[in-house]
Amino acid sequence: MGLAGQAAIVGIADWKPERKYAGEPRFTIEQYAELARLALEDAGIEAGEVDGLVTARIGESSNFMPATVAEYCGFAVNFAELVDLGGANAVGMVWRAAAAIELGLANVVVCAIPARPTPQRPGASREPDPRWFFGASSPEYGSPQAEFEIPYGHLAQNAGYALIAQRYAAVHGYDARAMAKIAVDQRTNACANPDAIFFGQPLSIDDVLASKLVADPLRLLEIVMPVHGGHAVVVAGRERARRTRHRPVFVRGCGEHLAIKSPANARDLLATPVGPASESAFRMANVRRDEIDLACLYDCYTITVLLTLEDAGFCKKGQGLDFVRDHDLTYRGDFPLNTHGGQLSYGQAGGAGGMSQVGEAVRQIRHAAGARQLDRCDVAFVSGTGGVMSEQSALVLRGE
Repeated sequence: MGLAGQAAIVGIADWKPERKYAGEPRFTIEQYAELARLALEDAGIEAGEVDGLVTARIGESSNFMPATVAEYCGFAVNFAELVDLGGANAVGMVWRAAAAIELGLANVVVCAIPARPTPQRPGASREPDPRWFFGASSPEYGSPQAEFEIPYGHLAQNAGYALIAQRYAAVHGYDARAMAKIAVDQRTNACANPDAIFFGQPLSIDDVLASKLVADPLRLLEIVMPVHGGHAVVVAGRERARRTRHRPVFVRGCGEHLAIKSPANARDLLATPVGPASESAFRMANVRRDEIDLACLYDCYTITVLLTLEDAGFCKKGQGLDFVRDHDLTYRGDFPLNTHGGQLSYGQAGGAGGMSQVGEAVRQIRHAAGARQLDRCDVAFVSGTGGVMSEQSALVLRGE
């Protein structure tokens, strides 16, 4: 049971990440439409062929979000989905689009996540909403986070991921230099990617260790860089995919898992949802770990990468630090990881950040990654992570 590999990513669109957006703010639906146009142009598919869409939340509607997007874009669709998995959205969007196509509900599906500034409502205060300012994700009345966590300061991503890293250190030990190497190897990749926010800015392990301690043991250069941007993909059925402009990248396996919202409720902080999600993806695709040519792992923090390497099965539990020390994770190395620079060095465009990993896997499989192109790339593994390791998704992609 599962996907049969009959749907492929055929179009991609990426807005170059920007720390300070120079253009005029635009509504989310406008941004979605523009990203969709670019991805369809990349595929060589007319907008009239679109019969499915997947969206994340949009600012212009609190309800009926897919219908709002369809109406604005002029799409008449048979499949519409709203995905709310945070950083796992991108991977979750792709497999839902592929599943809809294999079920016969659609043949061309657009998945887009815009993340550029939107216009401010007239008369709205320019002061940040204190409920959200400190990183709360569920501050509404009645939420468990609002009642049991926010009053005691347990909120935001930095604290949550630091808690996980502290637990890892207590159970398995901790090598700060090996953790820094994750960021350094990805920065090497970013220096071969002109679109990366840190292009041309090499990094050393000592630089990482000298950076500001933000939440012990996590340092500034181990934490993702927020940027403005946006990404989109187009997924199409096999027959249509073979008539597009690029090598089709087929969705061969997928998985998703979640059980908690807050790490405070985790039975084991080190048993992350990417474990069962990855097992599902590899089993469905009938692919072994050693057959993967490229790993694109969600990397909001270095600890996220470490735990994903372990729980996705690339090394045994507790051996992630040895794995990092023993392998070259750059595009020139024996285990290419996040060859676009990862979100740590490419930049994280809000909820769209995880789509950069999907786009990089597609570019590498197309053999269109420029200076960072791998000699061989036919099979890629992609992960997505939402919240504080609370929901995770996985894909196995293969070029044909």
